[in-house]
Amino acid sequence: MTVFFIGAGPGDPELITVKGQRLVRTCPVILYAGSLVPEAVLSGNVAEKVVNTAELDLDAIVALLAQAHAKGQDVARVHSGDPSLYGAIGEQIRRLRALGIPYEIVPGVTATAACAAALGVELTLPDVSQTLILTRYARKTSMPEGEQLADLARHRATMAIHLGVRHLARIVDELTPRYGSDCPVAVIYRASWPDEEKVTGTLADIVAKVAATDIERTALILVGRVFDAEHFADSTLYAKEGD
Repeated sequence: MTVFFIGAGPGDPELITVKGQRLVRTCPVILYAGSLVPEAVLSGNVAEKVVNTAELDLDAIVALLAQAHAKGQDVARVHSGDPSLYGAIGEQIRRLRALGIPYEIVPGVTATAACAAALGVELTLPDVSQTLILTRYARKTSMPEGEQLADLARHRATMAIHLGVRHLARIVDELTPRYGSDCPVAVIYRASWPDEEKVTGTLADIVAKVAATDIERTALILVGRVFDAEHFADSTLYAKEGD
């Protein structure tokens, strides 16, 4: 048997990959992160066991995976977005390796990609930013040396900040010296879900704008000059020969 770590995408059930959908519909055991994965993603499944792991700890989850392995059953372990980004699959994989249980990672559409689509923008533009930084705001989880927001901000690249909307004021304070108070910011709540909400502004006013909403979690913060850029060079990808 194999444990398939499947990226369900950002929320829209149609944004799961074809491979991920096939596995969800055919695996006899499904373990899914119920607080983040909509039940519509699981539609059409013929599984013998479907477990919402939102309230389970790591030991309980691994025990279920081991039980399925003992029975020779494939498992669809369904995570939101792409499981390799803040999916907490690393500790599960470590346990599976120790137990000799095979696994495979099935990529998914990231929340960052869904936010860019919602905003109708490209995250990398010539002469504006050719780099995208994916990071998180650390309060309980420590960050490695050199990865604090103030360190990353010196690049002035497009930045996507996970798990930080509750600390938006602190984030603004750390980014403003490098990006400037007029730098565009977008806060996207539950991108691609039916109740998606977008708040756009600048580092100068985004805190007040978000405070006027009910957004407290499950939101991504995007920062960068690409969000209001009108003057940038065309890429060479579609340039005429000789240009």
